[in-house]
This record gives sequence, structure tokens and C-alpha cells, in this order.
Amino acid sequence: MILDASDKSKRAVTNTVLVAALGYFVDVYDLVLFLIIGKTSLAELYPSWDTAMVGAKFSYLVDVQMVGMLVGGIVWGIIGDKKGRLSVLFGSIITYSLANIANGFATNMETYTIFRFIAGFGLAGELGAGITLVSETMKKENRGYGTMVVAAVGVVGAVMAALIAEVATWQICYFIGGGLGLSLLLLRIGVFESGMFENTKLETVKHGDFFMFFNNWDRFSRFMKSILIGLPVWFVIGYLISKDGINLAKSMGVPGTIKQNMLIMFCYSGLVFGDLCSGTLSQMLKSRKKVIYIFYILAIIVILTYLNLGSVSPAVFYAFIAALGFSVGFWAIFVTNASEQFGINLRSTSANTVPNFIRGSVPLIGLLYGFVKSYFPDDKLTLTYDESLKSTYYVLLAIIMVISFVAAFYLRETFGTDLNYLEKDEKTK
Repeated sequence: MILDASDKSKRAVTNTVLVAALGYFVDVYDLVLFLIIGKTSLAELYPSWDTAMVGAKFSYLVDVQMVGMLVGGIVWGIIGDKKGRLSVLFGSIITYSLANIANGFATNMETYTIFRFIAGFGLAGELGAGITLVSETMKKENRGYGTMVVAAVGVVGAVMAALIAEVATWQICYFIGGGLGLSLLLLRIGVFESGMFENTKLETVKHGDFFMFFNNWDRFSRFMKSILIGLPVWFVIGYLISKDGINLAKSMGVPGTIKQNMLIMFCYSGLVFGDLCSGTLSQMLKSRKKVIYIFYILAIIVILTYLNLGSVSPAVFYAFIAALGFSVGFWAIFVTNASEQFGINLRSTSANTVPNFIRGSVPLIGLLYGFVKSYFPDDKLTLTYDESLKSTYYVLLAIIMVISFVAAFYLRETFGTDLNYLEKDEKTK
């Protein structure tokens, strides 16, 4: 059968979305897998360590991986704007896949640290490159569907990580992640570079200049607002679920054992459906901002209900974990917005740095968490542990949602906007 030009174009778009989605699937698999099996692997490597030591070393590795992601977000973003989106898409996949496989052979803390940094560095590039490529390849009226598919398929990787961690050793879990990533390289055929990028390579403007975000107030404002609208996502995932999910369950009197990997699985399951709904709703309403407002309001309602559940069954508790995930399931909208806010010569840099900077906000939220909690001491003379924890989260919720609402209010609407333009440096205006 002979394909006409339109058939070939459709096939190229389909292949691009497929590879970007599967790449992000493996990306999230690795990112979440480490959160699930990190402590178990360290306990096996160092059986003499007590629980406190294992926890401290695990936190250290999380910080190392986060540094790798922050550095990688900037480096891959710049490469994507200078050399092309495909070079980042496949370069990042190769990097974190090999790091995963190597991590399965780690026998001490030193090598584990090196591999987590390299993995974090690699993980930082795939999503931004994929979203940028999809956004620039699809028609402007429909690109939200493409980025929605990428995000939704990607977060399924977290569910897979939780399930595999139940039945396999931590080494096998890492090998599976690496193998999945390397197998994606077979799909490289049929994926083409962004035409928008190719057409601007000879332009005299600066490509991938990270400092351009800071030498112009309008660009800096767009950059910061793009980051701040995502605060509720990692507030929920990083704290209400990952950090204190089990503690909140105990304080509520939930019977039985609540498992961390099950919290992750139900949260990301909710996120999948949230991304599908938010992406579809965005196309229906022809707006990114309206959907963000809707999900903010939903998140506030679900979080307040979650904090006041009381003694419920584990099944009900897990159901609310899924509801929490759903309520912040606008990750696709968040990353798509980051790619749509800037011109071709800064788009990859933005799409790579924004999601990694918001992931990097978790330690900053932690500082705020500690500061707020100091005003609600949990001792017998004042508040119970339950009251202290809830009061802390009430205040954190108020602060984070106010910041996010203000950022979203002043955010530029980008639905259906033409992305075929360049960011001009002040010196070239």
C-alpha cells in the first residue's frame, strides 16, 4: 500500500506520541520505583544499619537524585534548544536506562550514590523533550490530546513499579526498568525532528540560553508562574501521601497495615484518570487556566475531607488516596503550559526545567513544613500528635493554594496559540 503525504504525517505524529508516552512511562517507573524500594535495598546492602540510619541514607540519596534532576533539567533543556528535541528524547532514555541497570549491581553506598545522580540527570530530560516534540508536531487545536496521552501513559509507570516491587527483588526491579528503556530505542525509526525547530536552526537569535529567563521581566514572570501553578501536585504526592500518608492513617485510627507502595499505586492510578479528564476538559473548554482552577477547587475539597476522615477501613482510605491523586491530575496541563509559554528557541529549556524545578520544590516545602509545625508542638501539654499534624497541613494547604491561585490568575492563556515564534533577547529587540 502506498501512503500519501497526509497518511505519512499522521503516522509520524502517532509514532512521536507513542515514543514520548512510553519514554515517560519508564521515566516515572524509575522515579517512583526508587521511592518504593530505596529503603529495602539499603537495608539489604547494610544489614547492620538500624531503621533511623537507613532512613537518613535514603533521604540523602533522594536529595542526590533531586540534584541530578535539577542539573539535568537545565542541561537537557539547553541541548534540546541547541541540538534538537530528538537528541534529548533518546539521549535521556539511554542515560537513565543504563543507570538503572548499573544500580541493580550496586554493592555499596558510594556506587549507589553515583548511579542515583546519573539516573536523576537522565530522568530530567525525557518528559520535557517529549512534550515539546508532541506540541510542535501536532495541530495547535489538538495538541492537548497528545500531551494528555503522554502524561497519562507515563504515570501508569508508577502503578507498574508498585506492582513489580511486590513480587521481585530490588535488583530485578532496576533491571526491568533499564531493559524497558533500552527497548524503546527500537522505536526510534519513524520519529522525526520537530519541523519548527529545524526551520529556526539558522536564525541569529540565541537558542537554549537559560539566562534569558532572567534578563527580561515578562519572561521571568512567565517562567515563575509556570512553576508555581504546580505546587499542589507535589504537596499532595510528596507530603500528604509519600511523607505522612502512613502517619495520617495511624492518627485516623485506620486498622490494619497501610503499605507505602500501595499508597503510591493508588495515588498514581488516580493521577492517570485525572490527567485524562483534565486534558479532555481543557479541549472541551478550550482553556488551560479554567481547568487548573477547577482542579484546584477539587483538590482543596478532597484534601480537607481526607484530613478529617476519622477511623475508616483500609479500602476507604486507599480510595481517598486515589481521589487525592485525581484531584492533582493536571500534570499534563502543567507541563503542556510550560512548553506553550515560550518561543521555539527556549521551549525545550522551559519544558525540561519547569517540571524538574517543581519536583525540586519538595525540600522547600519541607522547610515550610518544619517552620509551620514548630507552631503546633505535639506534646501532652498542648496538642496531640493528630491535632498537630492536621493543623500543620491546614496552614500549608492555605499557603500553597493562595500562591498557586495567584500564579494561575496572572498566567497567560495558551490554549490554541501559535507556537511558531521565537523569543528575542533584549539586545536583539
